[in-house]
Amino acid sequence: MMTLRELMAMFPGNEDCKQYLQDRRWPKGVTCPRCGNEKVYDSKARPFTWQCTKCGKPRQPYRFSVLVGTIFEDTKYPLKTWFEVLWQMLNSKKGVSAMQIQRQIGAGCYETAFYMCHRLRAGMRDPNFCQLMGIVEVDETWIGGKNKNRHKSKRNTEGRGPVGKTAVIGAIARKGSVVAQVVNSLDTKTMTGFVRNAVSEKVDLVATDEHPSYVHLKEHFRHESVDHSRDEYVRGEVHTQNIDSFWSLLKRGIIGTFHNVSKKYLPLYLAEFQFRHNNRENEDIFGLAIAGC
Repeated sequence: MMTLRELMAMFPGNEDCKQYLQDRRWPKGVTCPRCGNEKVYDSKARPFTWQCTKCGKPRQPYRFSVLVGTIFEDTKYPLKTWFEVLWQMLNSKKGVSAMQIQRQIGAGCYETAFYMCHRLRAGMRDPNFCQLMGIVEVDETWIGGKNKNRHKSKRNTEGRGPVGKTAVIGAIARKGSVVAQVVNSLDTKTMTGFVRNAVSEKVDLVATDEHPSYVHLKEHFRHESVDHSRDEYVRGEVHTQNIDSFWSLLKRGIIGTFHNVSKKYLPLYLAEFQFRHNNRENEDIFGLAIAGC
């Protein structure tokens, strides 16, 4: 991962950022984002703009720029600013708050920085996810503050425990990738369905805790569990320490950096933390993130 000084030297101007985006978006040559046509023509009047005669009207070719179809389309901020914000997000292990981004870029309002961060998080989603292999740990958690710490008008009086919190389930391959998902319920059908989608049937072992909703995993995988209620946390290769560490990092980020995350936007924060974890050893993590934008 490049340093901030290297980032500034690599992208001294907006044109350099556009060239980098073009190279990452179309490594084999520019294609029309509307129809996929490879025979497009450079616009002589506008740099980084092309024309496609295949999907345009007669004598009115479809014109598109390098920003069309990306999260940067119609932005009022230069690409260099977007690149700086992305660099901050990728280099902050527990995330960076929109308030800090607002101060950094000199945005007039908090909503602008908030919008930019969420757009970048959306670009970090992995559309080419591969099922996990090897030894995979699966665990569930609840995201949300304690009821007693909420304002009196927002306290939930319907019950105890996870009432008012958001359920999240995740799976992680030992020394590999992680995938997490917001769910509406932690029932057997939901949790079994998540594991079957996230984990390959050729997996060596699926390790979980004693949650009763994992009871049917043995029908599809080699499954073993540890009983945390009996103070059993490790039994040979069976444990959930890696996914527990991911939950800890996620919650420390929410508590210490973001302070409050709604259920509506939680999937975007999960995408950010997943992307950083899954590409933690990738020297070109910045370029990969730009390609996904």
